[in-house]
Amino acid sequence: MKHKTYYHLAGSFTLLFFAALSYLVKFYPATLKAFDRGIILFVHRASPAANPFFLWVTKFANPITILILGATFLALFLLTRQKISALWFALSLVLVSGIINPVLKTFFHRTRPTVLPHLVVEHSFSFPSGHAITSMLLYGVVLFALKDFITTRPVRLAGQILLGVLIFLIGISRIYLGVHYPSDVLAGWLLGLSWLLFTYPYYAERKFITQFKQTRRN
Repeated sequence: MKHKTYYHLAGSFTLLFFAALSYLVKFYPATLKAFDRGIILFVHRASPAANPFFLWVTKFANPITILILGATFLALFLLTRQKISALWFALSLVLVSGIINPVLKTFFHRTRPTVLPHLVVEHSFSFPSGHAITSMLLYGVVLFALKDFITTRPVRLAGQILLGVLIFLIGISRIYLGVHYPSDVLAGWLLGLSWLLFTYPYYAERKFITQFKQTRRN
């Protein structure tokens, strides 16, 4: 892929940022106290008027929603013979969101914030945010794959912007609802984005090779 180096360089920076943030959370959590509390209180200034909105937005990364949308997108990829996209999509969700994230939560063992009352019930540990990681992976893969389904550039760009805004709002909703520190959400975004940046070039290469072989057969 032409720009593989740039993607990997960007992925290295996001992964390094994630590692640095993780180090602070594990060994020097007090250094993040002012950062986390300041953003929590700022985001919650919209309360209680924004309660219905954020309770709705956060559902786009709830487990049942991810299961339904994940199965839908996977079926769509397979039905349109986008096997490479289906593999990348499934691997991203299963490996990173389903396996790596729970392991990290157990390792860091960070309890949920108590700055604000929780507007939703959560039982797992806090760092990193599963909603942030999962939304970045699910909607991020779809964002990259849109060009295979939408050929009109303005429409595709609008769809990509919409997906990017949704990823952002899901992360903000976790802070607003009181169940995550901003550093949890930031870490989730960084980890998910690192995976996408590192793996996208390989996905694009395999996809190009597959399409080239199909063209030659025809």
